[in-house]
Amino acid sequence: MNPSITSRNGATVIRRAVARDAKRLTRLVRGSRAYEGQYAAMVAGYRVGPDYIEAHRVFVAVGTDDPAGPVLGFYSLVVAPPELDLLFVADGTQGRGIGRMLVEHMKSQARAAGLDRVHVVSHPPAEGFYRSVGALHTGTAPANPPAVAWDRPELEFRIT
Repeated sequence: MNPSITSRNGATVIRRAVARDAKRLTRLVRGSRAYEGQYAAMVAGYRVGPDYIEAHRVFVAVGTDDPAGPVLGFYSLVVAPPELDLLFVADGTQGRGIGRMLVEHMKSQARAAGLDRVHVVSHPPAEGFYRSVGALHTGTAPANPPAVAWDRPELEFRIT
């Protein structure tokens, strides 16, 4: 399976992340407006390292006009146990379909890996997005202070 896809408008490519992407992915996570205020502790000091990228299926969305340019978004699929561990879309590109592209790509990777389900522990404000792209609510992950002081929705993608 080709690990890259092109969006409808041909301006975005999803490719496998490489070690040199680590700093850019870390900046995207730490700088996300979704984690401001009460949620800031969850990503403070968070690091997406080269070792993480090598251990998991991490894919980035980049513009075709400058593949070495800004990361538009990324996700990480952990195969065992099956989990969408990370999914971030850059603040300036939200609402353009990048998140939907990443989820569809993740589903194709999960299918290729023989998975029938992918678990998600969602950031509370992202639950609506996940449900809009087909995830089903399955429960609640309890708070785990000090980094996570709130309950989080658990969802699941069923891979067909």
